[in-house]
Amino acid sequence: MKVLSIVGARPQFVKLAPVAAALSASGETHVIVHTGQHYDERMSDVFFEDLRIPQPDVHLGVGSGSHGAQTGAMLGALDAVLDEHRPDWVLVYGDTNSTLAGAVSAVKMHLPVAHLEAGLRSFNRRMPEEHNRVLTDHAADLCLAPTHAAMEHLANEGLAQRAVLVGDVMTDICFLVRDRVAGNAPDLPAGFTPGDYLVATIHRADNTDDPARLEGIAAALGSIPAPVLLLAHPRLVARASELGIELARGQVTVTRPLPYPDMVAAVLHSRGVVTDSGGLQKEAYLLGAPCTTLRTETEWPETLAAGWNVLAPDLVGVAEYAVRPRPESDRPPVYGEGDAAQRVVRTLTDRLPR
Repeated sequence: MKVLSIVGARPQFVKLAPVAAALSASGETHVIVHTGQHYDERMSDVFFEDLRIPQPDVHLGVGSGSHGAQTGAMLGALDAVLDEHRPDWVLVYGDTNSTLAGAVSAVKMHLPVAHLEAGLRSFNRRMPEEHNRVLTDHAADLCLAPTHAAMEHLANEGLAQRAVLVGDVMTDICFLVRDRVAGNAPDLPAGFTPGDYLVATIHRADNTDDPARLEGIAAALGSIPAPVLLLAHPRLVARASELGIELARGQVTVTRPLPYPDMVAAVLHSRGVVTDSGGLQKEAYLLGAPCTTLRTETEWPETLAAGWNVLAPDLVGVAEYAVRPRPESDRPPVYGEGDAAQRVVRTLTDRLPR
């Protein structure tokens, strides 16, 4: 079996790691295509090194741009790549522009498409990610779902026959890295003590494009009565600078995004997380860190159970939510036991088009 994976952004590299390992262990042929959607070294190359992913076979080098320009550039470049390799499966990951471009290009060339992390829904049509995931699911021949809720969404959209519950590959890599770094104290800025700080990330367009909204978020982070480690996406830094908004206020320390193992260690030793990231909400749950999400919705409703995640869309109460006590309730293994990548490979083999 020949599988061609299309990735381009940090969350996809993390998902790719266990899948690449499982494909290699099964002796399958695996071609990795990096679109170049994330091209900053700390958002791209370092993940391949830290997560021990084979170097990409193809790098498109698309870079930044508007959604239309970026997706179009990927489409234009992928045709020749797919025509050269003619894989048994084109495997796309998550909900980025790389996901949609890979699915559309493969469909146009009559190549089977499998969508990993299928069925997630925020029901917020303002999010580019929501359009990407919905369109990809409906184009895909195989929808690899991480949760029962995702399976229900797919069934409600008439996609039950294409859907298979495999679990969440993010659980695989998160647990693997957690066990690797658990005994190592994270490298923290001066004034930060393990167990007494928060990790924060902000990057979604709804939170960064509106000056008033971004100012409100910066003020909310600055009001938290604990040290806050803001892992600032390059886009956030550029936008705040353009608008003259100070991010480092109150007890907020701004730093660049961390390599994945360092990020896991930082969350593992924190008292909680404040974010608008889908992936980090789930990682916080898996690592036992209370999460405060600055959005109106979540793709991971399971994290809301028993207070492990709290939505704070209007920013009211962020300072209190962020330092709330850790819930005493258990965290059921709703995202799998860490064997999702093996399930993915078995499903691709079982559903191989004849």
